[in-house]
Amino acid sequence: MKNKRIIVLGISAYYHDSAASILVNGDIVAAASEERFSRIKGDSSFPHHAVGYCLEEAGIDIEEVDHIVFYEDSIVKFDRLITMFHVTAPKGLGLFEAAMPKWMTKNLWMGKIIDDELGIKKTIFNCEHHISHAASAFYPSPFEEAAIITIDGVGEWATSTYGIGRGNNIQIIEESRYPNSIGLLYSAFTFYAGFRINFGEYKLMGLAPYGNPVYSDIIRNKLVHICEDGSVILNQRYFAYTYSLHTINKKFEELFGHLARKPEGPITQHEMDIAASIQQVTNEIVLKMAQYVRKKTGMKNLCLAGGVALNVVTMGYIEKKSGFDSIWIQPASGDAGGALGAALYYWHKILGNAKKLNANDSMKGSFLGPSIKDESKEDDEVLKRLNAAWEVYDEEDLVKKIACLLSENYIVGVARGRMEWGPRALGNRSILGAATDPQMQARLNLKIKFRESFRPFAPMVLKEDAETYFDMDKESPYMLKTVYVQEKRRLSYERSRRTISEIINQVRSDIPAVTHLDYSARVQTIDEERNPFMYKVIQQYKALTGYSVIVNTSFNVRGEPIINTAEDAYRCFMATDMDYVVIGNRLLEKKNQDGRAFDEESRQQWLRRFSLD
Repeated sequence: MKNKRIIVLGISAYYHDSAASILVNGDIVAAASEERFSRIKGDSSFPHHAVGYCLEEAGIDIEEVDHIVFYEDSIVKFDRLITMFHVTAPKGLGLFEAAMPKWMTKNLWMGKIIDDELGIKKTIFNCEHHISHAASAFYPSPFEEAAIITIDGVGEWATSTYGIGRGNNIQIIEESRYPNSIGLLYSAFTFYAGFRINFGEYKLMGLAPYGNPVYSDIIRNKLVHICEDGSVILNQRYFAYTYSLHTINKKFEELFGHLARKPEGPITQHEMDIAASIQQVTNEIVLKMAQYVRKKTGMKNLCLAGGVALNVVTMGYIEKKSGFDSIWIQPASGDAGGALGAALYYWHKILGNAKKLNANDSMKGSFLGPSIKDESKEDDEVLKRLNAAWEVYDEEDLVKKIACLLSENYIVGVARGRMEWGPRALGNRSILGAATDPQMQARLNLKIKFRESFRPFAPMVLKEDAETYFDMDKESPYMLKTVYVQEKRRLSYERSRRTISEIINQVRSDIPAVTHLDYSARVQTIDEERNPFMYKVIQQYKALTGYSVIVNTSFNVRGEPIINTAEDAYRCFMATDMDYVVIGNRLLEKKNQDGRAFDEESRQQWLRRFSLD
């Protein structure tokens, strides 16, 4: 019995970003979001595929799982819904009538639902939503003790919390409660700017540098009271989310003098200024919270999770100004990460197992998903069926070839090794390009990603060279914060242009493809331990060009989840103007593909699958 493996399965589902994770004796063996398998962006259905993958990676059947943990408490969430229906009556009657059938027949009986979905009978442990976030942040971190902050839209009642992690224990000290929420405030502006809530917040963040924060005072004076501890009180006169499916009301639109932008409508200076204003206010709020927590806990280290922790601008801001020595952010900070946090909480706090420290962290570079292997017969068969043509390289030659192609300004997709956990592509499901090419941002946005031209791209840089290009003194392996391009590399440019396209197509540094309007960049540092393959690629690229920084963007098109399989990679490659793709140890060149399995009609059909929102 002493040698028996203890298996803990964590699940998040039924809101957005359903996911599963699995621990074997506390080791994170696998984690993945359902959307990567179903190809439905933000898939909220039960994560059958993700669970199946996790079990396969662990080499077990579902009957061998010892403990199953769900990432939130449905009973407490139901209490919040009933309370708010009562408080907002009769305005919320329509929402009440729409929500109750699902709650009374399904959501309240989550244990039975999960048993039925998995085809087993086990006791399901419910972990509170923000406890799941806190556990996902602290337990994998490299810290023996740390302050913890979680911030999102809403869990059961909590919208943000802070606490302390020590060893295997997590203590939540204070929380902010619904309807007062930093996440919901930011989401309201996401909707107002014409982007989808839970999917478009990063677009709003990317738009902010194009504007001026001219509405910041209106936000502070009319919409939100910011307390000294960083908690907020939202003026519900301007919001509708407590009683309807809408986030804002007409008073909100009247306050800013414009109707909400329609999705796909033109982006004007108004939306740019709105984005700049809410980003500035969000930075101020989260900084106040972090400084308060630093003072109250006396901790030197800080861990963060929750959807707001994916706001890379805010994370970079508080790292510089909060007073903490070190900050660690969960790479899958959103609701998907709750599946991992729930499992970790059960292993450490409920089962009483010690936290194991790792010099970096316990996330294994966040490469926790399914693998595309070298010389896989299954993948060979898939590619043959698609009439693909490729050459096989050993690793040393493949490294040299990729570096050479990048040095010649070709765009190269990379799909090899284990898929990343979280919303960032970190080199195993990535599209790469030259950071020095002034046309690279436009090419990637318009010809590869099919997305808005204003969207910035992230630099991937050797860890030891990061300070050469960027104003940073700490690593950023998971691409979770922005820093600024070194002043000596910046070039002046004209900001008083009239359109986004006129502004964006100007060179702002000697690495223009990764330099945003305000000279910021969402940096990923590459080290030999977490990703030895990409480390060698950039080393070789440096030998060829003198630069150790390249463009890294996720391997997908707009509206599609990041690719998972070899087939996903090939179909995306053929539907775009990508020049080359690496699938395992295979290199495919676009001009060598006959396209018989992927004619123009198939290409257009494939692209129509995606919601261009």
